[in-house]
Amino acid sequence: MVLQTERDDATWWECETCGLLFDEKSDATEHENHCDDSDPSYIQ
Repeated sequence: MVLQTERDDATWWECETCGLLFDEKSDATEHENHCDDSDPSYIQ
């Protein structure tokens, strides 16, 4: 389940598994469906 949060006067959607923030709920939901709680591949 994605969490709605307010930061910098904007609404963000947070992956409950890894904490990554998205500006679109659909993007966050899609990410969370595939999230395995490991470091994202783009952080190396």
